Amino acid sequence: MIVASMGASAIILFFIPGSPLAQPWPFVGGQLVSAFVGVFCALNISETSTAAASAVGGSILMMLMMRCLHPPGAATSLTPIMAGTSITSLGYSFVLVPVAVNVVSMLLLAIIINRWIMAREYPSPLPIKKKVNQRHTMSAPSHQIGFSEQDLEQTLKESDVFIDMTHAELSHVLSQVEINSFKRIKGRLLCADIMVRDVMSVEYGTEVEHAWRIMRGNNLKAMPVVDTANRVIGIITWNNFFKYIDLDAYESFQDEFHRFIQRTPGVMASKPESVGFIMTSSVVTLADTAHIAELITLMSIQGHRQVPIVNSEQRLVGMVYQANLIAALYNDELARKDRRLDNYEK
Repeated sequence: MIVASMGASAIILFFIPGSPLAQPWPFVGGQLVSAFVGVFCALNISETSTAAASAVGGSILMMLMMRCLHPPGAATSLTPIMAGTSITSLGYSFVLVPVAVNVVSMLLLAIIINRWIMAREYPSPLPIKKKVNQRHTMSAPSHQIGFSEQDLEQTLKESDVFIDMTHAELSHVLSQVEINSFKRIKGRLLCADIMVRDVMSVEYGTEVEHAWRIMRGNNLKAMPVVDTANRVIGIITWNNFFKYIDLDAYESFQDEFHRFIQRTPGVMASKPESVGFIMTSSVVTLADTAHIAELITLMSIQGHRQVPIVNSEQRLVGMVYQANLIAALYNDELARKDRRLDNYEK
């Protein structure tokens, strides 16, 4: 009942579960296909060395063709040949017992241990194939930095080196390299150094009209929503107000907007009355100790115009706007040029 190659599979499944080689189809398909090829070669090729070479080469070829490469499968294909009549007497039932039994048991253990004990994402999500519109690609903003998924996929296609990482893991590693490089160049410049500290905010129960007056009076495009402990629970922008206004061709926008923000007299209301009902709850925040490099991705790639800054207790302490980041980068570059000029004069 024991298949020796499962020991090698255990290392892959439990210690590098994010590897493409450790995913369910490569593991299951690779082991079963290899077992079938091994039995076939053992039954039809009498000379041991020829059968062994054919089994290993054939199993690798079949795994590549079926896109289920799993290296321990090659060892499984050798088992019927090296074990002799004790295995060949089983015929093709060897594929089911013991190989399939071992595979199913190991896969169940891999899912249980990785997901519920080690809290890992296993199986790893499949990469999503995106249809890229050529016109959209050509009109993409030229100011974006870094690399895209298309860049990564094209590079891997052009490379003849096998990388034992998923696209998501490789993308994360390369992104961290960019961030660390930026930190090294820019030094220890934190969000706390560039944020606006005097930040206007509202609470969940703040009336819509009052929130609009604050934003309009202070010329704000966005305002964080906090709870009673000053922890950020959402953000409200102009779009949150305007998306609830339904106009037809004969209505005045101003009249319709005033009807929306004004409090409804009486107990019952057919429209949102407080900020909590119109805010965006999926708000992105950064710690005040975070390096400004983390703002680059949020603002340049993901399109955030402002990011609330929180302290170690997750309480709101400031806000960083795009203008703050641009000014910080500009001032830092000027300071670097001044230092280079001073060194040159010396």
